[in-house]
Amino acid sequence: MPDERAERPKRVLICGSDEDFARRAASVLDESRVDTVPDAPALLSAVETASVDLILTDRRRSGKENVALLRQVNRVSAHPRAKVIVLARESGPEDLIAAMREGAFSYFSKPYFEAAFDEILRHAASDADWEDGIRVASATPTWLRLGARCELATADRVIQFMNEVSDLDGKERESVGFALKEILMNGMEYGGKFDREQWVEVSYVRGKRMVLYRVRDPGDGFSLEQLAHAAISNPPEDPVRHLEARESMGIRPGGFGVLLSRKLVDDLIYSEKGNDVLLIKYTERYLDAPTASENA
Repeated sequence: MPDERAERPKRVLICGSDEDFARRAASVLDESRVDTVPDAPALLSAVETASVDLILTDRRRSGKENVALLRQVNRVSAHPRAKVIVLARESGPEDLIAAMREGAFSYFSKPYFEAAFDEILRHAASDADWEDGIRVASATPTWLRLGARCELATADRVIQFMNEVSDLDGKERESVGFALKEILMNGMEYGGKFDREQWVEVSYVRGKRMVLYRVRDPGDGFSLEQLAHAAISNPPEDPVRHLEARESMGIRPGGFGVLLSRKLVDDLIYSEKGNDVLLIKYTERYLDAPTASENA
């Protein structure tokens, strides 16, 4: 029997009266049916009476208010459960953690990068199985540890959650987030073979004067000296030699990830096996709060 849900246009509900935002979201979501509702009660009423694929919460409300709304949506939403992207005018790491535990598809507080938001919207519009893509293994505001299935959409969702929990400023957060994504994608592609039955472990730790990320993939590992297909192995006189190796191996163009990541963080440290990586960014801002070790 054909899947009726897959055949009908996806229904998206945006909570709030921001018409410009609704039009922009509709342009990204293409053929999806995008409707707006004025407030949370109207949203809950709509979810109770009709099948909804994707919900965007009200950007004018706080993270705490929208996480409470997410809990209510989860109670009344029909199966399969609607994907919820939490948007908030202000937020704290506790709100983000609560949203993740409630199964939010993604989370954005102001200010956020529009390109990242558009990409998450595109992932949300797909029919891919998503509900078990990210598992929260442990979570405090200074130590977050996740399990992530080896798939592209999950990688982008993980990066957005990690960006939100970080207290780095906008420019630093963007550059460190890029480095983290490169290492995470390498782990998923080469360690996990983009097999969604394989998992990568991703951690964020905020010390008093540093931010640390850890990516551990399920692969057999490698030695950096053996990466003929990566730019990091190129001699100074031949900065693109790795492209020939990638072509001969049938690997997609690229290979600059590790090299760029090393330039964007202060330390990039591989384990002996090569499937466990630490990315460290030292900060001038002193975190006058319990550190990860004190939270453990």
